[in-house]
Amino acid sequence: MSWGLLSLFIPTFFFVSITPGMCMTLALTLGMSIGVKRALWMMVGELAGVGLVATLSSAGVAALLLNYPSIFTVLKYIGGAYLFYVGVQMWLSRGKMALKPDGESQRASRLALMSQGFITAIANPKGWAFFVALLPPFINPEQPLMHQLASLIAIILVLEFSCLLIYASGGRTMRSLLMQSDNVQLMNRIAGTLMIGVGIWLALT
Repeated sequence: MSWGLLSLFIPTFFFVSITPGMCMTLALTLGMSIGVKRALWMMVGELAGVGLVATLSSAGVAALLLNYPSIFTVLKYIGGAYLFYVGVQMWLSRGKMALKPDGESQRASRLALMSQGFITAIANPKGWAFFVALLPPFINPEQPLMHQLASLIAIILVLEFSCLLIYASGGRTMRSLLMQSDNVQLMNRIAGTLMIGVGIWLALT
C-alpha cells in the first residue's frame, strides 16, 4: 500500500471510529462501571466482531445480508434486550456490573463481556453498510487482494482499539470524579442509563 493511500485511509477510519456510536458508548459505560482493565474483555469481543464484519463485507457477503435485513433481527433484539436488562440492573444498583457502596463491583464473566462487544459489533446493519461503502475505494485491483485486506483490517482494528481505550478511560475518569462524593447510586444510574440507551439503539437501528 502506498503512503498516499494510507494518509487518507487512517484519518478516515479514525474519524469514523472516534465518532460516538454504540460500541464507543458501551466502552464508556463499562469503563465507568467496571474499569478499563475489565472492559478490555468487551473490547476483545468487539474487535472480533469488527474484524468479522470487515472481512465478510470485503468478501461481498454483506451485500447479501443487507438485502435480507431479517437475518439481523434475531441478533439485534436479543442483544438489545440483554443490554437493556443489564442497564436496568445497573440503574437499580443490582447485577454484576453495578458499583457497591464500597466502590467495588461484582465480577461479570469474561464471556459475558466479550459477548456484549461481539453482538454489538455484528448486529448493526449500519456497520456492514459502512464497510461495504468505504473499504473498496482503498483497494487496488492490481495488487494482491488478501494482502491488502489483511493490512487494511489490521489498521482498522488498531484504530478501533485506540478509540475504545479513549472512551473507556473517559468513563474511568468520570467514575473517579463521581466516587469522590461517594454517590454510588448516581454512578450506577448514569452507567445504567447509558447501557439502556445502547440496548435500545441496537434494537432500533
